[in-house]
Amino acid sequence: MHQAISTVNPMADTTIEFEAAPDVLIDLDRSEQGDLRTEEMLINMGPQHPSTHGVLRIVLRTDGEMVLEAIPHIGYLHRCAEKIGENLPPYQYIPYTDRMDYLAGMNNNQGFALAVEKLKGIEVPARAQAIRVIFAELNRIASHLVSLGTYGLDMGAFTPFLYCFREREMILDLFEAACGARLTYSYLTIGGTTQDLPEGWVERCREFLDYFEPKITDYNNLLSFNHIFVKRTGRVGVISLEDAIAFGLTGPVLRASGIRWDLRKIMPYDGYEKYEFDVPIGQAGGTREIPHGIEVGDCWSRYYVRVLEMTQSIRIVRQAMDQLPSGDFVAPKVKNLKLPDDEVYVEVENPRGQLGFYVRGDGSAIPSRVKARGPSFCNLSITSHICRNIMLADVPAIIGSIDVVMGEVDR
Repeated sequence: MHQAISTVNPMADTTIEFEAAPDVLIDLDRSEQGDLRTEEMLINMGPQHPSTHGVLRIVLRTDGEMVLEAIPHIGYLHRCAEKIGENLPPYQYIPYTDRMDYLAGMNNNQGFALAVEKLKGIEVPARAQAIRVIFAELNRIASHLVSLGTYGLDMGAFTPFLYCFREREMILDLFEAACGARLTYSYLTIGGTTQDLPEGWVERCREFLDYFEPKITDYNNLLSFNHIFVKRTGRVGVISLEDAIAFGLTGPVLRASGIRWDLRKIMPYDGYEKYEFDVPIGQAGGTREIPHGIEVGDCWSRYYVRVLEMTQSIRIVRQAMDQLPSGDFVAPKVKNLKLPDDEVYVEVENPRGQLGFYVRGDGSAIPSRVKARGPSFCNLSITSHICRNIMLADVPAIIGSIDVVMGEVDR
């Protein structure tokens, strides 16, 4: 039987009547007979999605709200960084390393400089090593602040983003005072640093650390132990230690799965063996420090390892400033070097994991081969493995916890 339905046109004083089709109502009992069924869909997440932390495209195969498969597609930010390194003298290539992981330029400068120094046999002055450690750890803090703030934003918490970027700006002020730049620094160079610390810089850094350390407690109260945030990230995207090793994961993503692997401890460089610090790892929930509902290797563990690492970086910076020796800030005669006919591979502990540079010389001033091992590239490889049979809303939580920088993935 047809049913008459009336509706009012809001733009006129008229009423429109029409007849509804006799079968517009669905008999819900048909679902038991198999008449209703869902279909899989392919959904593009990115490459401009605000939760993907860069120009990353992920193709999701979904069934309703469930994600059955997630395939990352990369290459949108490829800039031939390694090929450029094979056409420039090493000291001119330093600025290009800033653009790989643009949130940790100091650490990238340090890694490439160490590779060339090892190939050429350059001895870095003790003062330059200490300055390198100070700036590498400050950049680690600045990078983790971006990770924490944007991760809170992904999970729906806006205020922590403002807090984290407020403190990050203070670190960038210190960088600007030393080298004049706030994002791409080229400050740590072959043989040491481009210039010495300006007068009064150490005192300014101490003031910042005294101000910043208590703020970590604020981050924990505001976000880390927030009940909703714990529910969104706890026991989500769990990476077992076996999978972490099999996929070549490094950095906080690996340590969150329960292993104390940190190159600053295992294979120290630039004098890291002189400093006392701990290597945080993921732990199960239910303790005084870790809330209930947390599993080793989940999204929350990866987030919280970075929080703890900031505290350890503060310890290292303070020790390095206390032990800061006098002397030269750079080794003499480091430009226009002829590289020996040899090869070298050096890794450093970048904020996202192990950053490696392979450099091969052929007797000329320009390397014949340059290759970078970006930690974000390897860490992103586990995406398809852990983004299976999860809720659609968990995808941003997992991707954000891995903390990738696409400039380093694509290079």
